[in-house]
Amino acid sequence: MNRRNFMSLMPAGLIAARSARAADAEVRVFIDERTGAINPLIHGHFIEHLGGVIYDGVWVGEDSKIPNVNGIRKALVDAMRPIGPTVMRWPGGCFADSYDWHDGVGPRAQRPSRNNFWATNGRLKSLPDSSPAKTDPNSFGTDEFLHFCRLINAEPYLAVNVRGLTAKDFNEWVEYCNSPAGVGTGGKRRGANGDPEPFNVRYWGVGNESWGCGGEMTGEEYSVEFRKFTAWVPNYGRPLSLIASGPNGADYKWTQGFLGLLAEKNPNLINRVWGWALHYYCGKTGKGDSLDFTPDNAYELLDRANRMDDLISRHWNVMGEFDRQHKVKLVVDEWGAWHNDTTAVAPHHLFGSVPTMRDALIAGITLDTFHRHADKVAMANAAQLVNCIQTLFLADGDRFCVTPTYQVFAMYKDHKNGESLRTLFGAPEISYTIQPASTNSNARADDKPHQVARLAGSASRTGNTLTITAAHTHLTDPLATAIRISGGTVKSARATVLSGPDIHAHNDLSQPDNVKPASAKVEATGSELRMVIPPASVIKIQAELS
Repeated sequence: MNRRNFMSLMPAGLIAARSARAADAEVRVFIDERTGAINPLIHGHFIEHLGGVIYDGVWVGEDSKIPNVNGIRKALVDAMRPIGPTVMRWPGGCFADSYDWHDGVGPRAQRPSRNNFWATNGRLKSLPDSSPAKTDPNSFGTDEFLHFCRLINAEPYLAVNVRGLTAKDFNEWVEYCNSPAGVGTGGKRRGANGDPEPFNVRYWGVGNESWGCGGEMTGEEYSVEFRKFTAWVPNYGRPLSLIASGPNGADYKWTQGFLGLLAEKNPNLINRVWGWALHYYCGKTGKGDSLDFTPDNAYELLDRANRMDDLISRHWNVMGEFDRQHKVKLVVDEWGAWHNDTTAVAPHHLFGSVPTMRDALIAGITLDTFHRHADKVAMANAAQLVNCIQTLFLADGDRFCVTPTYQVFAMYKDHKNGESLRTLFGAPEISYTIQPASTNSNARADDKPHQVARLAGSASRTGNTLTITAAHTHLTDPLATAIRISGGTVKSARATVLSGPDIHAHNDLSQPDNVKPASAKVEATGSELRMVIPPASVIKIQAELS
């Protein structure tokens, strides 16, 4: 897009601001136009018995030489605590609909081992059957997961096996987790295992990807299963927030089919659904390698990350056809990039890869999208926490490091519980082409020019503190940016930037501190902020308002 066309699309107020001092990008934050409170659960996470996520990632065992807290990797606990309270989803993912929760409670030495759902996939095929990535020892079960959540101050979110178990099994799991101390078989069993008081689990996912690995159903078929599993579930005085298995990306038919049949049976059944789980991965581009990619590969993937905005809006509109008051909120409980595992740091890390600044930009784009839709999105879960896709951590044996994605979560934590504000971002778009050599099955087969947003972000207010975050996608050029605060005056401001020498910058187990946030210069005058944003970077500005 040339400069003239860019200017023609800018709001009149933003154009007027340019007369004082030119900027290449302009942002307008409307202090008095609030979208809704940003739920801390939007910054949620996800762990599954997949590759090196649980075993070697979260769980090392109480007898391990690796520092641990009752078997949980201590370095992981120490890194999670500073990014604040949120939610953790477990045990899957596709693993959830092959998992029997009964296998993972009681004395560990007496728990059965089971063939893992992922055992015959990819790099796991060549590993010994004794590997916990293939034959799960069930050492990490319900109690261990809930203890992990307590350690990191996270709400637990349990995914129920709809494909392989029954509604009775679901009821028994709720009983085990939530029944009063010493009450019923579940409460007594929990007490015998060391936790007499109830865990009080609120969030329950009724199945996972029921359109695929969770049962290959239609939306209408799943609607029947959902009704059966959620009818008269015991709550022991604590209301449950039930999350239905929602669509795969842009499958609006699934949303219509599920909600339509639910409403046809009884319109009041909509009240049984707290959340509607949307899954969307922006995937991979080029050869699929997390470290070896071209500028066009990077722009294509960042453009796909921006699709989240449209998916949220369109599914929300479909949901409104059956839920006019919008009581049901969106839960994006799987999202992220999904590269090949050619850069995995250990042989058993199925779907593992070393993330770069490209993945940090994806995280920033996605979290900012959720913030802008704070009235629609009540929870989201990055997939997955450690040694996997869109990962926050890499771990192998006693080695451990945070990734650029982790740094984005750490920077963005100040949005939690803030009021999302309407914000306009104006910047020239970046042109790119989709290279014909792309191996991604979802790639568009053309070499025509495409465009990706150069600057996108969000803003929120907590008291007199304004927090603005954004992802700047241009790989080589800085961006002079003016930010106008409509309805407020700035007393002071500070800025943080996450960037590297180029888009390929990353942390790994041998060089764990290559990419980390640094302070940056921001000017504050009256109702305006000015900053030169580095290329391929994620920024945060915090301003104190008078």
